[in-house]
Amino acid sequence: MKRMKIGIEAQRLFREKKHGMDIVALETIKSLVKQFPDTDFVIFVKKDSDNNVLPQAKNVSIVETKAMPYPIWEQWYLPRLCKEYGVDILHCTSNTAPIFTPVPLVVTLHDIIYLEGNPLKGGTAYQRFGNLYRAWNVPRIVKKAKKVITVSDYEKERINQHFKLPENNDQVVRIYNAVGSHFQPIAKSDIPKAWLEKAKLPERFLLFLGNTDPKKNLDNMLRALSLLRQQGALPMPVVMPDFGETHLLEELKKIGDLSLRANIHLTGYLPNQELPYLYNLSELFVYPSRRESFGIPPLEAMACGVAVISSATSSMPEVGGDAAVYIQPEDPETIANAITQLLTDATLREAHIEKGIRHASKFHWDQTASEVHALYEAVFHQVLR
Repeated sequence: MKRMKIGIEAQRLFREKKHGMDIVALETIKSLVKQFPDTDFVIFVKKDSDNNVLPQAKNVSIVETKAMPYPIWEQWYLPRLCKEYGVDILHCTSNTAPIFTPVPLVVTLHDIIYLEGNPLKGGTAYQRFGNLYRAWNVPRIVKKAKKVITVSDYEKERINQHFKLPENNDQVVRIYNAVGSHFQPIAKSDIPKAWLEKAKLPERFLLFLGNTDPKKNLDNMLRALSLLRQQGALPMPVVMPDFGETHLLEELKKIGDLSLRANIHLTGYLPNQELPYLYNLSELFVYPSRRESFGIPPLEAMACGVAVISSATSSMPEVGGDAAVYIQPEDPETIANAITQLLTDATLREAHIEKGIRHASKFHWDQTASEVHALYEAVFHQVLR
C-alpha cells in the first residue's frame, strides 16, 4: 500500500513565545513521528529563532517558509506548498485553513468563541484582527474539510449546534488534548538554582496563568484578590506569568484598586519547559476562565501535584473531572471563597492534590496522536476508494 504523506501546517512553531495551540501542535507532531515511522510527515513552518523544537527523523521533512502576512501565507502560499511537496492530506492545526486546497483537508478547530459574539470586541488589536479573520474563514472551511478535530465534547456540541450539523455526524471528531510528561511533582531541591535566582519568586504564592484575552477573566481574578486583601485574608502574593506592567495597571484601574499591585509578582513569559517549576512551587493554581474549549493548564497543575480552582463553565468540568474545586467566573466572591477554603483546609487540599495526580495521568499525547493518525487513515482510505 502507498505510504501516506501528511502535510501539517505548523506555521508558528518556531516562534520563541509559544502558547496553547502551538504546544498542542508541537506535542502531537512529536508523538506522531515517534509512533508512526511508516507515515511521512511534511511540516510547514515559518522561519524563526526557536528552530530546534521539531523532531529529526527519516519520515519528517521540515519546510521553512519565508515570512509574509498570515492570511496570504495560508490562503495563497500553503496550497502551493501542498502541491509542490505532493502531500496526500493537509492538516491545519490552529482553527483556520485555506479555502481552496489541492488535497483533502483536516482542520483542528479548537473553539468557535469568535463566532459567538462580536469578533472586534475586547482584547488587543492583534487579537481582534485574528478573531475577524477566523469569523470569515471558519464557516467556509467547515463546509470543505473532510474532518474537523475539536478538543472536547462541549466544543463538539457547540460546533454542531452553530453549523446545524447532525449530532451523530462523523465529520466533527473529538480528540482530547493532553499533558506533557515533564509536568510532574518536583522537589524544590531538584529545581535548578540558576532558574530560581532568575525567577526571584516569593517564598509562598498563588498562581494565576492567563493572558490578555478577556476570556481569561483577569478582571474578576483581581476583584477576588482585592476582596481577600480587604478582609485580611490574602496571606501571600499571586504570581502572574505572561503579563506586562501596562496591561496589569490598566486592569487594576478598572477595578479601582491600584494598591493591589504590591501583592502581584510578574515573571514575564516563561517557556513551556519551565512551567513545571512554577506549578510545583505554588500553593495552589487558580484558573477562573470564562470560556475554554479544553484548558490544558489545570491538568498541568494537577500533574505537578497542585490543588486547582477552575470554572464551572464550558468544557472545564469535563476536563477537570472531580479533581478541581469549581467556581462561578463572574462571581469574584466565589473565587475568593475557594482560595480561602483550599488555603485553610489542609485535608481538603491534599484530597484534591491526590485526585488531580490520578486524573491528569489519564491524558497522554501518545493517545492524542494515535487518534489523530487513525483519522488521517480514514480520510486517506476514503480518498483512495
